[in-house]
Amino acid sequence: MLQKTWHCDDSRPIPGLIQEHAIVPIPGPGELLIQIHAAGITPTELLWYPSTHTQSGENRRNAIPGHEFSGVVVAVGSDAGPDFSVGQAVFGMNDWFASGATAEFCCTRMSSVAPKLARLTHAAAATVPIGALTAWQGLFDRVQLQPGERVLIHGGSGAIGVLAIQLAVWRGAQVWTTASARHQDLLIRLGAQRVIDYRTERFEDIVKEVDVVFDGVGGATLQRSWNVFGTAGRLVTVATSSEATEDERTKQAFFIVEPSGTQLCEIASLFDSGILQPVVNAVVPFDQAALAYLNQSMPKHGCGKTVISLIHGG
Repeated sequence: MLQKTWHCDDSRPIPGLIQEHAIVPIPGPGELLIQIHAAGITPTELLWYPSTHTQSGENRRNAIPGHEFSGVVVAVGSDAGPDFSVGQAVFGMNDWFASGATAEFCCTRMSSVAPKLARLTHAAAATVPIGALTAWQGLFDRVQLQPGERVLIHGGSGAIGVLAIQLAVWRGAQVWTTASARHQDLLIRLGAQRVIDYRTERFEDIVKEVDVVFDGVGGATLQRSWNVFGTAGRLVTVATSSEATEDERTKQAFFIVEPSGTQLCEIASLFDSGILQPVVNAVVPFDQAALAYLNQSMPKHGCGKTVISLIHGG
């Protein structure tokens, strides 16, 4: 059985996607085969190491991007356990080195997904996994954000930032964020106490003695952030520019998100209770995936995550 997919174009130096037909994968032990209804887009993924190399370091060809998704279970591998069944709606994130979800079907570990909430559309659910897991693991696992602490979130209007703001507020922190002024009203509604316009204001002139910096921007913004800490300040960064850094402080602060169905279940409960809200920048059809990855078929200067929809109305 064949499916439509988009895969990385390895024939030219400029990152891009090519559509092709591929065999529908068969779920292995502990895996689920998901019919994709919607998949999140991270445009920079086309340049990441897992898109061009295997886990063992060999060159990788024809990688299918898109590692967060929402869909329906259509097959269950052996040893998958009783938690998931055919016909069940789920959302999740699969491994960076696995074939992604910019396709009609993808396989994923059972431990990487959670049941999808009925109150979220597939498109809304597909905006959640990477952003929410990154914020959760960065704020709670890495720097152990505590109630009452002061946190500065860089890139507050991005797909990670909008969820980091909400999770920090839920934890009881005081939240400042850097973003464009045009997103101020939305980010204030999500819980930020102050939106610092990165174009016209210097955050270090406004925020002092913060306990935590959560950085999604990198570069000069990250380097300037070392100057705003209190005595017990902590910094965590997910900016891809930090991955190859020689700076030891940045090396220690950088991390890459990992799939976790357990954490997604906790996150889903916060959406179910209305504590968290998805922020969908745009929903584009499957046949425009290549343009979407190049930022050519979505609203400019948007807020939140753009997703690809494979099922009409999903």
